[in-house]
Amino acid sequence: MNTSRRDFLKTSALVAGYGILSPSLARAAGVDAIGAATMQPLETGWEFNRTTFGNPWEMWSLHAAGWEAVRLPHCFNHRDACDPDSLAYRGQGWYRRKIKLDNPFAGGRALLHFGGAGQRTSVYAGNTLMGHNIGGYNEFVVDLTSAERDSQGEIPLAILCDNSRDIHAIPSDVSDFNLYGGIYRHLHLVYVPAIALELLHVKSEVTLGQPAQCSVLARLYNPEELTTPLDLAVVVTAPDGATLHTENLRLQPWQGMRELAKFIVGDSKLWSPSSPALYQCRLTVRSQYGEQVSTRRFGLRHFEFQEHGPFFLNGEKLFLRGTQRHEDHAGCAAAIPDDITRKEMRMIRDMGANFIRLAHYPQAEVVLDLCDELGLIVWEELPWCRAGGGDAALRSNARNLLKLMIEQHYNHPSIAFWSLGNEEDWPGIDPGDGQVSVAELMQQLQNLAHELDPSRLTSFRRCAPAMQIPDAYSPSIWAGWYHGRYQEYTEELEKYRDQVRHLLHMEWGADSHARRHAEEPYGEPYLPFGPASGEQPEFPLVKYGDWSETYACDLFDWYLKAQETLPWFAGSAQWIFKDFSTPSRPENPIPRVNQKGLTERDLTTKEGYFVFQSYWAERPMVHIYGHSWPVRWGKPDEPRLVRVYSNCDSAELFLNGKSCGAKTRNTQDFPCAGLRWSIPFSEGANVLRAVAKKAGITVTDEIHFTYQTTPWEAPARLLLAEKSRTLQGITVEARVVDRHGTLCLDARNRVGFSLAGPGKFNDNLGTSTGSRVIELYNGRAEISFFPGAQPSVIGVTGERVAEAFLTIS
Repeated sequence: MNTSRRDFLKTSALVAGYGILSPSLARAAGVDAIGAATMQPLETGWEFNRTTFGNPWEMWSLHAAGWEAVRLPHCFNHRDACDPDSLAYRGQGWYRRKIKLDNPFAGGRALLHFGGAGQRTSVYAGNTLMGHNIGGYNEFVVDLTSAERDSQGEIPLAILCDNSRDIHAIPSDVSDFNLYGGIYRHLHLVYVPAIALELLHVKSEVTLGQPAQCSVLARLYNPEELTTPLDLAVVVTAPDGATLHTENLRLQPWQGMRELAKFIVGDSKLWSPSSPALYQCRLTVRSQYGEQVSTRRFGLRHFEFQEHGPFFLNGEKLFLRGTQRHEDHAGCAAAIPDDITRKEMRMIRDMGANFIRLAHYPQAEVVLDLCDELGLIVWEELPWCRAGGGDAALRSNARNLLKLMIEQHYNHPSIAFWSLGNEEDWPGIDPGDGQVSVAELMQQLQNLAHELDPSRLTSFRRCAPAMQIPDAYSPSIWAGWYHGRYQEYTEELEKYRDQVRHLLHMEWGADSHARRHAEEPYGEPYLPFGPASGEQPEFPLVKYGDWSETYACDLFDWYLKAQETLPWFAGSAQWIFKDFSTPSRPENPIPRVNQKGLTERDLTTKEGYFVFQSYWAERPMVHIYGHSWPVRWGKPDEPRLVRVYSNCDSAELFLNGKSCGAKTRNTQDFPCAGLRWSIPFSEGANVLRAVAKKAGITVTDEIHFTYQTTPWEAPARLLLAEKSRTLQGITVEARVVDRHGTLCLDARNRVGFSLAGPGKFNDNLGTSTGSRVIELYNGRAEISFFPGAQPSVIGVTGERVAEAFLTIS
């Protein structure tokens, strides 16, 4: 059996009956000539039923109805996560399929390996409970070797995923994200020899200027307690493939973790964001029961976090430029295809980020693999979120999940912080049994994390009463959004500088309704900016009802500008890279969506993405603000602000082919680092083009828009028209006009789309173009639908405006 670091026996929980028998086992097998016979992806052939059954035998009853064919991974909240009319389903979801075992190893084990399933999972073979897992975000394994077969020699496999409310589990139901249900990560059937490798860790100690010290530790899976001797071979290779160390051993089977080899790496290739060098350890285990080969990637790096000061990686100061990620995507919720995950992580790296928080739970293995490969430093988080001290069951679950997180992801060099949780001083959380306080449980978790892995730092975001317990801590600072003005950001950071040993700022930003833009986001003209005006301008509080991308970009711009002036500051992570669903916030412009992302829930970029890129990205870029702003407005000949974001030294702007001059970039010249122009537009069609140069490379950007000078009165009625028609569907656009028919370009009315006749909306996506209930962005909104064979009538209604209807053939 040949298996790889990316492909098998990665640590997880082996579960059987009602208890966890072993804290670690799992990772699917390789796909070479041998591995293909030992690992089967179980993607097809499944039926799903979102209902409650009384007994497992009902799964196979002729009277059981409601089954539908599905493909794994599958999340049973993929449609209702952002339903504007009702909360996402919380309850049982059943999967069934018959499987036939064909183990190539005589006397070997057959294992069902889950990459993750939510939130509690029970596995039945016929009427027999084979395993039960508590936790929506850890890998786990169920041993099917002894499962009973039916008359055809098949195992009737039924899997229950339950995401109903549970006060004993974490995260709590107060959390501001959906606790999804389903088998939403990969599921494999894996065959292993009777004595198999369960866990392989490569421990490294890096001292700058000296050879790295490494050791290989392993644990076996040997449920029959067999005593046959094992032949083991260790091979360690460098990032370039050269062999560094080999060792051969003959050992009796052992219990627990055992050191198998020690070696030094003289000329170490250190892992970093700029050079994510990865080594590999290959361990072969042979016995009379078969051969198993497993590989693990690992990295060598040294980090230091100065008290009250900056972060150093490999002896060099590194400012942590970060964002954050939920495992959520339009149309599939938590069951994100790997290619979309790869695209998202590549976009994060291309933005210039070198740091990411995986919020608020361990995420799919492919995410950690990509962080290793792309050079993203990771803050990985235990899902202890807004749960309080809980009861004994919750606390036991928290400790177990922390242990699993560390064991499962120990080898990833990208991970620097084991976060113990989030927002445990949240008002109104469950008081629990009162036996253990939040601070006491945090201290237990702190001790356990350092016992399991003393090489990394612990961390926590927002728990003021216990802020001194974790190694690194983030207070809650939302200047300019939930409180105050964004100009107060530096002052708020400085307030915590001496209070926290290792300060990071996790979570900051602003909600923005994609495609909503503002000429005057502060409620009044605010030009010109800065000292050139002769006096310091007044910056009023944000109008919270605005939610424009314009204001969000200014806030991002100010925070990033301020961070560059603080040499003591270690870094931060903006909240959040991509919009995500939540059971709360039904009042948001897109109901039940947290809209603080730099992209929409389908990875469509918002303007804010390019603000970050202008500060962080290495590749030359230039971006004119307003790619999703088709109509701007103002008086004839009135100067309007043009924002250009670029990491180049200078940029030149052209309006309708005529140069408006070149400007030099200066990060402290707010906004847009000085790359802004105040110019009048022509009434009607306009074209803006920006040209910038860096290191001999020229980059350009161009936008087309209309300038409207006709003022409007109060919104009076809606208009509905077909916008486009493709093989993928028909898009219709709603616009609101006043009693004279003039477009109301600042209108924010909430509207709802309806459909009569055949056809189906492409809705519940949680995006600006995929929601049937939505606030207008600049007086308009659109949605797509898949037509039927007969004509359909699309309707749109809104607050305080007359409705409109459109017949589509």
